Amino acid sequence: MRANDADLAEALGPLKPVWDALLADLAAKHGVTVQEWTSYSVKAGWSLRLKRGKRTIVWMAPCDGCFRVAFILGDNAVLAARQCGLSAGALRALDEAERYPEGTGVRLLIKGPKDVPTVKKLAVVKLEN
Repeated sequence: MRANDADLAEALGPLKPVWDALLADLAAKHGVTVQEWTSYSVKAGWSLRLKRGKRTIVWMAPCDGCFRVAFILGDNAVLAARQCGLSAGALRALDEAERYPEGTGVRLLIKGPKDVPTVKKLAVVKLEN
C-alpha cells in the first residue's frame, strides 16, 4: 500500500518537485532505492521509509505544503553530524532530538529547496556510520 501520486502532489503542493528530486538524488548517488509506504494511523498519515538494502536511512512524511524527514542516528553518526557543516538550525534540532535505545531521533521540517542540503548531509552521515 502507498499514498497515490495525486494525493502526494496535493499535499506537497509546490514542494512535490523538491520531494521527487531528493528521492532521485538519494537513489542515484547513494543507492537508497527501497521505498516502503506505511500509515500507522489516520492522524499520523502516510510516511515513506527509504532504505538501502534492508537498512532504513530516512523517513519522509508529506505535510500541507511541506514535508518532514526523520533520521535515527547512532552515537558515531551524531558525532559525525556535528562535524559535517550543518546549519545552526539543524544543529539545534540535533541538540533537542529525542534519545531512544536505537539512537537519536532527528526530525526536520522541509519547507523549501534551501532545506534539502541538510537532508542530504544527514543521509550521508547515516550511510557512513
